[in-house]
Amino acid sequence: MKGFLRFFILPIIAISSVNAAEYRAVLVADIDSGHVLYQENANQLNYPASLTKIMTLYLTFDALEHKRLHLDDYLIVSQSAANAEPVKLGLSAGSKITVEDAIKAVAVHSANDVARVLAENLKGGKEGNFADLMTRVANEIGLSNTNFENSSGLPNDDHLSTARDIALLSMAVYKHFPQYWKYFGIKSWTYNGKTYTNSNRLLGVYPGCDGMKTGYTKKSKYSLVATAKRDNRHLIAVVLGADNKDVRAAMATKMLNLGFKKIGANMTYVEPQKKNNNYVAPTQNNPVMKYAQDYSEKKSVSYANGTTGVQFGAFSSYDSAKSQVARVKNATGLNAVIEKNNTGLYRVRVNGLSESAAVAAKNSAVANGIDCYIFH
Repeated sequence: MKGFLRFFILPIIAISSVNAAEYRAVLVADIDSGHVLYQENANQLNYPASLTKIMTLYLTFDALEHKRLHLDDYLIVSQSAANAEPVKLGLSAGSKITVEDAIKAVAVHSANDVARVLAENLKGGKEGNFADLMTRVANEIGLSNTNFENSSGLPNDDHLSTARDIALLSMAVYKHFPQYWKYFGIKSWTYNGKTYTNSNRLLGVYPGCDGMKTGYTKKSKYSLVATAKRDNRHLIAVVLGADNKDVRAAMATKMLNLGFKKIGANMTYVEPQKKNNNYVAPTQNNPVMKYAQDYSEKKSVSYANGTTGVQFGAFSSYDSAKSQVARVKNATGLNAVIEKNNTGLYRVRVNGLSESAAVAAKNSAVANGIDCYIFH
């Protein structure tokens, strides 16, 4: 574990002016140490809405770091991505967008269609596969109360997180991929002649604010992660479930002000028992690498949605087919499915690939001694 992993006793401080009924949870913490300076309901489950996209970008940055993607690579937009609900760029199926523009579209405009493009291109053409990876990596980082069902934060009753987990995830982005942190501080971005403005009101207004992300759905209400740096101290504020944009901006401001005041007062931290859960700091420097067989450079292909598939054999028993699924996963990184045909055989297949992805998958499988063929 990194040296910044520490424990502390939570100070009790009253927050006035904004009624607690106007928001569901708040937290402010020191990014470098992980010490929480103040919290309310930080471990209470909430809908994260577009704060989800912080994890989508975390995994994108990991792909860039390990050369599975490059900023100037083009990603294909599937019909599924084009059909995503607003907010979105409105990309058409079959069109392309660079990885860097996709990052900006998600970080600045919170585009749901582009979040889905990233998810599908990073994990086998299926957003559900990507969401599974998001949750597994979240658990490895230390997010103990988070479950992702999609890459964007669009409404889903099982798509949940907490203020503590969101803070921890945001810290992980900063600590693990500092070279990409700049994208969360972009105030406006122009694409195809249209300019999109970041909805984080603290950018350019609150002294030292350098990011990060907003979120909203009807169920989640208004949420905000905001970070600010002063005198070499870097703080993060999380506000979940605010009644409106004014409340979330006001509470983020109050949290940061309180945090800098406490830091300036040289507050003494006392280490409590290990069972105390009120700290936030990533537990691994690179948790994605634990899933190398799912998510490795040698198995990197652009799995855009398509009409091509690969069959990796047909078996008389389900157990044999299940074993083949594991072999395919290890060889290609793809999640194959088992389909029973009308003759009673269990076929191991991956469906909905682009032609190039199918060829790449076949080549990887053959190189690992797995007989297979491409079908359309």
